[in-house]
Amino acid sequence: MNYIQLEKLGEGTYATVYKGRSRTTNEVVALKEIHLDAEEGTPSTAIREISLMKELKHVNIVRLYDVIHTETKLVLIFEYCDRDLKKYMDAHGDRGALDPVTVRSFMYQLLKGTAFCHENRVLHRDLKPQNLLINRKGELKLGDFGLARAFGVPVNTFSNEVVTLWYRAPDVLLGSRTYSTSIDVWSCGCIFAEMISGVPLFRGRDNQDQLLHIMRIIGTPEDRLLRKIATEAAPSTPEGQQQAANASKQYPRYPKIPFQQVLPKASPQAIDLLERLLQFDPNKRISAAEALNHPYFTSTALPYPVPPPDYSAAAGSGSCPGSGSCGVYGSAGHSPTAYAADAAWDVSRASPAAATATATTATTSSYLSAGLFVDWCILRLDL
Repeated sequence: MNYIQLEKLGEGTYATVYKGRSRTTNEVVALKEIHLDAEEGTPSTAIREISLMKELKHVNIVRLYDVIHTETKLVLIFEYCDRDLKKYMDAHGDRGALDPVTVRSFMYQLLKGTAFCHENRVLHRDLKPQNLLINRKGELKLGDFGLARAFGVPVNTFSNEVVTLWYRAPDVLLGSRTYSTSIDVWSCGCIFAEMISGVPLFRGRDNQDQLLHIMRIIGTPEDRLLRKIATEAAPSTPEGQQQAANASKQYPRYPKIPFQQVLPKASPQAIDLLERLLQFDPNKRISAAEALNHPYFTSTALPYPVPPPDYSAAAGSGSCPGSGSCGVYGSAGHSPTAYAADAAWDVSRASPAAATATATTATTSSYLSAGLFVDWCILRLDL
């Protein structure tokens, strides 16, 4: 292999991430090793990640350099970043809260990366601080595309088992399967508030508790909206539709609390942007592209990016959050549905340099074949 394996950064159920170095360029990289089961084949999250990330090349999206396949493992070569946003906040924030200049820079970069995904018809579906990388230049990058999927294909119902609970949009919590880019926008709003305050804005224990946390701050929406979302999510049976009709009766009537009261340190422009991001009605949420033109960003010159303070002294051991997950480098912590053992894909399609790198590895004589390309097509359609 054209990469030297250095120290381990993290380990999860399906993958292990190492810090590595390229033998040819001497560049530091992240090596994500996915161990392949002879019977189950390649995890579906890895197929998604490769198929989507090979198309998404942007300064605010972590770069997939290479894919190497052996008989026993799949190795994804990513650009290396020192830590994730959560760890950055813990290290450099005031009890987690970042200064206004840094918040504005990171939020701008988050929206730039998200807007690029949406322009290329990709939903990330799992935006959270642990899935955002920060490098030594102060650049923020979206990572972990294991739950991402393409949209615009002839399928209009998606899984509602997406997005970590605290960053999950209320329409998804209500069971909606017809969501679109607005679910990522909601997550961006939650991350924005967390950077300002240092703590997650909505911290529920389960779907229902999360909905109540949201309603206690942004208010209980109109009965009409609750019924509309519940009807879209409910089975098309008489019982399901009757349950949807009664959806509004399940929730107390909470008044809206002004965000300025919840986040007293936020500027009026920041509050206005947050209001537009965190709309209960998905159709009323601002798009990521529109948010980039908000006065919060355009009223003064944007310092982009912000150099991390005293970074060399606090670089730590890389960006692999706890709980056994390898964080932004991908689906080590997900529970993918594996496909058949004969599922394989020509690795050279996933990265132009992959064929060259693989050829140098003695155990890589069997490239991923066209079978995995079929699986990739199925995943793109969510069939």
